[in-house]
Amino acid sequence: MMNLLAIDTCTDTCSVSLHTQGEIFSRFVQGVEKSSGLILSLCDEVFKAGQLLPSALGGIIYTKGPGAFTGVRMCVSVVQGISLAHNIPTMEVSTLELLGFGAFKKYNTNKIAIALDARMSEVYWGIYQNQVLSKESLQKPNEVDTFGKDFIGVGSGWGAYENELIQQTGIGTYIADFYPKAENLIALYLTYVNKNINFSNKLALPTYLRNNVAHKSLK
Repeated sequence: MMNLLAIDTCTDTCSVSLHTQGEIFSRFVQGVEKSSGLILSLCDEVFKAGQLLPSALGGIIYTKGPGAFTGVRMCVSVVQGISLAHNIPTMEVSTLELLGFGAFKKYNTNKIAIALDARMSEVYWGIYQNQVLSKESLQKPNEVDTFGKDFIGVGSGWGAYENELIQQTGIGTYIADFYPKAENLIALYLTYVNKNINFSNKLALPTYLRNNVAHKSLK
């Protein structure tokens, strides 16, 4: 497999993984204010560990959002910089799909309800079923889908809006402290190859599900 760099900074965590010569070198940071600001130093660390120059990359996989506004912009900006500087193709992945895929791998279930805390009493919402993401949207916790007990919930939204989501969805099992990880982007890429989805030379761009990132109150 080609040399791959995977980057995610779209939530309160930041992670980078480098795949080269059959090895994966990863860094994951959590619990640090504005962790997305560490992305360049983490990239330097994995390049040094893998003894690889950025110009030797065959592709970059990244999360395009939804997520924290600053984190999404940081992730896409870094990917644009490396990609344009060295003419490296990229592949975009929804943050929600990455979370769903990670939960599918870890908990061996095909029925996952993803909720990321979007603040403003809303969640970034998605359903990951049979390894396909659907219904990616911005929702009120009391307006999301209703499921049976065979679904599990993952993501920070389950911690922020626990009661509302449990009541609305009917889901009793959830893991709020479940985070996107760059190493799962590399594993997800391998499933894309089988679906004939590949890298692109298009400019890396973010996904925002909320158009108004700031609300002003009039007094």
